[in-house]
Amino acid sequence: MSAAVAIAIVVLVVLLALLVLRGSADQTRTLRDVHERLGALGEATKRLETMGSAVTEVQQLLQVPKLRGTIGEIWLEELLRQILPASHYQMQHVFRSGERVDAVLRLGDRLVPVDAKFPLEACQRLLATTGVEAEREARTFARTLKERIDEIADKYIRPDEGTYDFALMYIPAENVYYEAVLRAEDPGDAKSVLGHALRRRVIPVSPHTFYAYLLVILHGLKGMRVDQQAREIQDQLGGLRQQFEAFWTAFQTVGAHLANAQKRFEESERQAGRVQERFERITGVDNGAVPGEPGRVRDGSG
Repeated sequence: MSAAVAIAIVVLVVLLALLVLRGSADQTRTLRDVHERLGALGEATKRLETMGSAVTEVQQLLQVPKLRGTIGEIWLEELLRQILPASHYQMQHVFRSGERVDAVLRLGDRLVPVDAKFPLEACQRLLATTGVEAEREARTFARTLKERIDEIADKYIRPDEGTYDFALMYIPAENVYYEAVLRAEDPGDAKSVLGHALRRRVIPVSPHTFYAYLLVILHGLKGMRVDQQAREIQDQLGGLRQQFEAFWTAFQTVGAHLANAQKRFEESERQAGRVQERFERITGVDNGAVPGEPGRVRDGSG
């Protein structure tokens, strides 16, 4: 607000100087311009004051750890909602021990725990200090982070309850992630925060890196769906093959029966021909034909 007042004073001085330099004919128009510009500047100052009050209120609200954690969970849920299908994540998952993790990702038949609570006060103290005090706060901050990492590993990595053997620690701000994980540390050092986290199988993620993780997971889920569909097709083809084999067996049986029936039919046809020939011969005798002499009829006189 003081900066806005200073700007207003400078503008007023400049405009008054212009009034002195100009003739009396321009004074009325110049004064009107001064009033309009001061009015606009006053409105801008009021808007700045309102925005400053709102920012102050938000900062005061974020000083409450529980509320800050709730907001972090809301941001986490919104990020998950934008990328993953609802069936592949769950907020506030409860373990058998009663411990409640902020979120879990469902990958296949297992879970990835995601913790969104972060020691922001220790980071704020580090950012607000310099020199020797900053070094002391950095050591305190690193120790606090390692304790939080241990807590996540001990509470939420539970393969016996269906989790993978790692968890994610969601840090809701990029600058805090930088201070917590990357700044002034060798990531390959086992004593560093990142080295300790990787040893405990807790992966720190910022909004940007978590977004990248989720995209990789999303592509993996698509691959899993394709693999599942391929297995379903294979199962269906296996079932179809079994049905075809059963059909082929029945078809061969029917073919064998038909072949036997045809053979019987041909035998019956031949037998019928023989019977017909005998019948014709017998019929010829009864009509007066002399056996052995076709066409000759017996003389009835002797």
